[in-house]
Amino acid sequence: MTDIRIALSDKAIAQLPTPEDGWYLARDTELKGFFVVVGRRKRTFTVQGDLRQRGKRASSIRVSIGDARELTTRAARAIAKEYLAQISKGQHPKAKNGNSEQRETDRNSAVGAPTLVQAWQRYLEAHLIRKGRSEKTISGYRDHVERLFSEWLDTPLLYLANDPARVAEKHDQLSKENGPYMANGSMRTLRAIYNHARQTNRSLPRDNPADAVDWNQEERRNTGMGTGDLKGWFLELVNLENPIRREFHLLALLCGSRPTALQQARPEHINFRRRTLHIPKPKGGSKRAFDIPLSRQMILCLIRVLRFGRQMQPSQAQKWLFPAESASGHLAETKEDREVLSKWGNDLRQTFRTIATAAGVSEFDAKLLMNHSIPGVNAGYVTRHKLVEDHLRSQQQAISTVVFSALGDSLKEHKALINWLGPGASRRTFTQVRLEPNSLGERQERIQQAA
Repeated sequence: MTDIRIALSDKAIAQLPTPEDGWYLARDTELKGFFVVVGRRKRTFTVQGDLRQRGKRASSIRVSIGDARELTTRAARAIAKEYLAQISKGQHPKAKNGNSEQRETDRNSAVGAPTLVQAWQRYLEAHLIRKGRSEKTISGYRDHVERLFSEWLDTPLLYLANDPARVAEKHDQLSKENGPYMANGSMRTLRAIYNHARQTNRSLPRDNPADAVDWNQEERRNTGMGTGDLKGWFLELVNLENPIRREFHLLALLCGSRPTALQQARPEHINFRRRTLHIPKPKGGSKRAFDIPLSRQMILCLIRVLRFGRQMQPSQAQKWLFPAESASGHLAETKEDREVLSKWGNDLRQTFRTIATAAGVSEFDAKLLMNHSIPGVNAGYVTRHKLVEDHLRSQQQAISTVVFSALGDSLKEHKALINWLGPGASRRTFTQVRLEPNSLGERQERIQQAA
């Protein structure tokens, strides 16, 4: 969401919309430099002003005042006025030992030490963008730096390096307010930015300030399904009202792909002749682009969603495989109410890996199908696209066969499943849409004729 300007009050802040992703600023129309940082879990009173030295602007800093759930707007505005007054005099409101932080800032600026925001900008341009990292990855880093570390943006990295206790305290604070995983993630971001900055600034200490953190324990969630769970999941899925979302979750299960990669798939990425779906920019960027081999069930899924897209979202369907009424034009949010659909997203990726084992697919082949990195020196000699044509497609088919075999007699007894996936419906769809067309226009024309 974009930043807004309102007259800040307790009622107005409570009514501010929660962003779907990231954060935005709600600036006060009464007091310049006073605003609320509105995130998904927290709303923080903050001030921003220019530190001045000898009448000239030295730097701009942001200083957090407190959680909007714990402070009234009136109290926060009073504190903001005090902070802004100190900033205008060249004093950092939260300086330790008088004005030591400001003296440290001045000293570091004199020797050219980068501030956090300067180091972040270089890391963004020279590392993330240049290496083709996805927008979602960049958004995550940006959220850590510009929201969670907003009060440090104009703080030199040398200051943080010389005060690792401050970094450890910040991690403790984030663990309580934002959760252990978010706290760990933000510190990994800080560590990466510092290491990158040190490559061109040898004045920075070798010890990374993030090394002072007592990391929170993280455990991989084990939420995948086994073959015995699939029948119940299909009965949940068939009841989804939106058929495009239904086909999205089914394809996610059958291919084990990350949801973000499928969300941005386009009709022209489908090659029906080679029976592949191209993923041009998965996690890791364009250098990790790969083709997903398609089983028979996956082909039918894609044919159905192309037809549903044309009927429900004709404009967006020209560009996106999974069109939707969203700012991007494609499915942007694929979460479901757990009471409606118990498994989605990464749950289905874990399920794919579990079912692959049940289907007798080797760990090496399963990793190739999921586009995982293959460890070991010999992995560099594997030509993946050569395997797609025959071997990996047969492995993909084995997984899809196990998935649909788990339905048992449901495809003969459950009316909704029969209408969606039954032999009659599949045969009609399959025979009316040929798989040979070479161009997108020819393919869409034949789909239109079949519809």
